[in-house]
Amino acid sequence: MKYLSNKKGFLGIDNKSSVKENVVVIPFGLEKTVSYGSGTSKGPKEIIKASHQVELFDEDLNKEPHKHIGIKTLAPFPIKKNIVDALKQIENINKLLLDKKKFPLVLGGEHSLTSGAIRPFVKKFGKIYLLHFDAHADLRNSYNGNKFSHASAIRRCLDSPNVTIVSFGIRNISLNEIAFLKKNKKRIKIFWAKDKLKWNLNKFKKIIRNKKVYITFDVDGLDSSLMPATGTPEPGGLFWDETIKIIKIAAQFSEVVGADINELSPIKGFDSYNFLVAKLVYKIISYSFEYKKKIR
Repeated sequence: MKYLSNKKGFLGIDNKSSVKENVVVIPFGLEKTVSYGSGTSKGPKEIIKASHQVELFDEDLNKEPHKHIGIKTLAPFPIKKNIVDALKQIENINKLLLDKKKFPLVLGGEHSLTSGAIRPFVKKFGKIYLLHFDAHADLRNSYNGNKFSHASAIRRCLDSPNVTIVSFGIRNISLNEIAFLKKNKKRIKIFWAKDKLKWNLNKFKKIIRNKKVYITFDVDGLDSSLMPATGTPEPGGLFWDETIKIIKIAAQFSEVVGADINELSPIKGFDSYNFLVAKLVYKIISYSFEYKKKIR
């Protein structure tokens, strides 16, 4: 595996940093099945570029987390043209990193990548709780004739009987998906966006307590006023503080073992959206390692 220099990688950390990497950021600009707005293939590059403007000191944790973690970024590489081959490609990369006891964090790219990305986690840990941020349930068996569509991302993850879904921010779901949800309610827990003011996060803590959690974050889970730079933006979504609160709870009460963040479609001249995603990535990494040995 070839890495970018620290200066060119995520956060643009000074090359003098001597901390051995525990986190490997993987740029994976998969774009094969987008159905409305396009541009996810450019997401990883713009996230990394924006990350160089992220303040390294975390005011909540009162430290510069990267100094205690160690973060490296894979150099960009060609993505397989066929969607099935591409999913196998990201599966193999994550497996290699897990075998080396690293924390893989994938920068998408479209959401379909998740079903490939989590396979080695399921094989390694046996049972995975998928913490899913999204506007869409992504439970369609196929979309536009493609069962590996971004609209089927979570459905494909559920092809493994050892995956349980906990979704936040859902506000777009089809009738067929509702039928599937009812049949699989023991494996899928949705915290609907419409119920934000009534969410019982103690129930969330109970679900994930002491479990192995993988975070998949589709940026359209955020409200469209905060994140319009995505292929299918939706109003009525998550805002920053409530999002960070959920991620922090996940890190405190479970073991976060990996993550992906996807569906950023950069808009030229509007770098703030790329910056938001870069800061979100840093928060996921920082919280995941801050509480790694403090699970309650």
